[in-house]
Amino acid sequence: MHENTITPVVRLNDVAYQYPQGESLRFADLEVPPGQHTLILGDSGSGKTTLLHILSGLLKPGDGTVQVDGQQLYGLPARKLDAFRGQRIGLIFQEAHLVKSLTIKENLQIAQGFAGAKINNDRINEVLSLLNLVDKANNYPSKLSRGQLQRAAIARAVINRPAILVADEPTASLDDRNTSSVLELLLTQAEEHHATLIVATHDKRVKTRIAHAYQMGIKQ
Repeated sequence: MHENTITPVVRLNDVAYQYPQGESLRFADLEVPPGQHTLILGDSGSGKTTLLHILSGLLKPGDGTVQVDGQQLYGLPARKLDAFRGQRIGLIFQEAHLVKSLTIKENLQIAQGFAGAKINNDRINEVLSLLNLVDKANNYPSKLSRGQLQRAAIARAVINRPAILVADEPTASLDDRNTSSVLELLLTQAEEHHATLIVATHDKRVKTRIAHAYQMGIKQ
């Protein structure tokens, strides 16, 4: 297939969002080819998290179109959008947000269920093995270290083989060594699962690992 016929894994066109009783934001267009890991750069408060939520099907824009893996997100009914997000979009936040009353394995089973998939314990064991968490499968989140929780959150994000992995400020408040470790883990898992990594950050240290960048181009 000729390069210019490849469908972008992410396409954002003419997107605007109006905060309730607040400012109106219009985002610069974005196209991300499959496998082109991309940074979303901008100062704190510039709208990076809002943009990620729009790209992830969590926040419907007032105007414009959002396409992920060939699907127009906001043309889907709510239930189908939820299932598509579970199948094709992996979300990684600063905090793990695991269900505290469930074991790590059960958290991954829930993620499979939300995507409309059958429980696949072989797949769960495969992902936990890749992230060196097999021995923590039956542990509750409260028994894991912060680093282990980060890995468990990444396991949940990749369990359904998503087209994109969306990470929101994953290195916030981390020192240089831990920043390097988290980035290596994200990049390795994206490659392992054939996912495209989209990282929102204001951390300039991240620029050394991901070449492509989208600078927040927002017009009031």
